[in-house]
Amino acid sequence: MRMSSVYLLLMAATVVMQGWYIGMVFGGCLKPPVIFSFGDSNSDTGGLSAGLGYSVNPPNGRSFFGRSTGRLSDGRLILDFLCQSLNTRFLSPYLDSLGSNFHNGANFAIVGSCTLPEYKPFNLNVQVMQFLHFKKRSLELASTGAKVFISEEGFQNALYMIDIGQNDLADSFSQNLSYAEVVKDIPLVIQEIKKAVKTLYDEGGRKFWIHNTGPLGCLPQKLTLVQHKEGDLDTFGCILSYNSAANLFNTALLHLCQEMRSEFADATIVHVDIYSIKYDLISNGVKYGFSKPLMACCGAGGPPYNYNIQMTCGNYGAEACNNGSQFVSWDGTHYTEAANAFVAKRILSMEYSTPKIPLDFFCKK
Repeated sequence: MRMSSVYLLLMAATVVMQGWYIGMVFGGCLKPPVIFSFGDSNSDTGGLSAGLGYSVNPPNGRSFFGRSTGRLSDGRLILDFLCQSLNTRFLSPYLDSLGSNFHNGANFAIVGSCTLPEYKPFNLNVQVMQFLHFKKRSLELASTGAKVFISEEGFQNALYMIDIGQNDLADSFSQNLSYAEVVKDIPLVIQEIKKAVKTLYDEGGRKFWIHNTGPLGCLPQKLTLVQHKEGDLDTFGCILSYNSAANLFNTALLHLCQEMRSEFADATIVHVDIYSIKYDLISNGVKYGFSKPLMACCGAGGPPYNYNIQMTCGNYGAEACNNGSQFVSWDGTHYTEAANAFVAKRILSMEYSTPKIPLDFFCKK
């Protein structure tokens, strides 16, 4: 069967299996915005593969693209759905030099990224420096009359999206730090996010879309690797201390966004409560059609979590479930396309946004 036929069949299967969200991802802007994305694997559209040559093997990408694109999912990420809702193309990874088109912006997010320490590839500070280089070169080339590059006006009117912080918490816990030691560093992480926004603001950016972090303690990877007793888990089987740390981070991030709205009075800064969306999805998974909210679709080891750090998705020994649309977790850390679609739909509802500004507010006027 030709690849084009396979692709069409996969698209058709996606429409049939998950038709409840198809109407949400199309339409959007008549004049789509330029978008710049900063973050970690939740938003990485292929940066790790492009930047380090790291292999993200099948079955990653199977549910939509029909091949691996460097995304750690069986299909589209939340960022992809948000781009589609604005009627713009998926964002090309900044480091991908082959086949990339940066007319509609660039994606600096890369798997494993944190905010700290600074200057460690590819943490938030480095991503912002990459953006500064990208902007400088784009303006240099635009000044020669080349129309394929973003103008100064394009950078000023662009939408800047940030989704980072999960790895800062996860890495701290993985170093066997106590809960008190982990949360003690949250203000430092928050200050790094503020520094990034301030730098982008000083460069003329005025439109910001900032996600908080999800329920870390509900990830199959953590539930497998972290020793826990029954009393360490909440009603839905998630690690209480990990989720508590995530909530403290999220509270601090919400306060930061409120503070920045006062400090950068001419900027639009939208905070999105991803945690509440994801926790609702997991705690009410069966109601939403996800029969196994705490079990990875792609992995090894079987119930209850199907995660084995020695046999992760795409590597020898791991196998994928037949129907990813019934799973929240794809590989133990990242979400399935179906779960990402659910989250994106909730984001677009504005119910979880502060202030309640629709994403299409950022369309070009």
